[in-house]
Amino acid sequence: MSITTKSYFDLTHKTAIVTGGGNGIGKGACEILAAFGANVVVSDLKREDAKTVAAGITANGGKAIALACNVTRDEDLENLVSKSMEAFGRIDILVNNAGGGGAGRESPFKISLDDFKWVFGLNVFSSWRLSQLCAPEMGKNGYGSIINITSMASVNKSPNISAYASSKAALNHMTANLAHDYGPMGIRVNAVGPGATKTQALAKVLTPEIEAKMLSGTPIKRLGEVGDIAGAILYFAAPVSEWVSGQVLFVNGGGVQTLD
Repeated sequence: MSITTKSYFDLTHKTAIVTGGGNGIGKGACEILAAFGANVVVSDLKREDAKTVAAGITANGGKAIALACNVTRDEDLENLVSKSMEAFGRIDILVNNAGGGGAGRESPFKISLDDFKWVFGLNVFSSWRLSQLCAPEMGKNGYGSIINITSMASVNKSPNISAYASSKAALNHMTANLAHDYGPMGIRVNAVGPGATKTQALAKVLTPEIEAKMLSGTPIKRLGEVGDIAGAILYFAAPVSEWVSGQVLFVNGGGVQTLD
């Protein structure tokens, strides 16, 4: 390793794009990357949420801009890359966090083919396309880290979640394969798989009974916090992991949490 201990997590002068950065894990990723020196492009479907996160980073002495982006629209992805380059002149880190689906709403007896395709478009195709757009800019710098946010659903088996779960499994395998494609350019591709994490999305379905069941299969007896996931994202973004690629890191308290 050619870096010094002091620079293990130093992201000074690097630029990070985070999709779905307006709330939850995406917000946590934006804040921790900024705290370690990165310029951050906060991208979200809801521009007001992105602006709030970017304003918080700026108020704390960091550098950030907010951009509205629907990751299922190719023109939005192209605009995201071009505006990031205009603002900061380089792209080094990409966190493909925007995603959706699941939560037991995907009964194979009810979900339409169009809805199934939409889940893949949101969770897989958008990440592949944005990686394709960012990789040439990363290659110019000889430094790049693409971090895909996957899910425990990619390896768990649960009812009524076939579209989301299979899309996240595809994201895992895409991560491993893109690591081969982009590695010679100095670009690492990894994924973080959150366990049950206390976000607004989980709060909508979490009950004391569900939490107790989740904790029964979790050796570290608490649910995840956004900071737990953000720390894993920071690891993959930073020079400390410069020889780590094609990996999926599950951050789940050592256990399995599912929604039946």
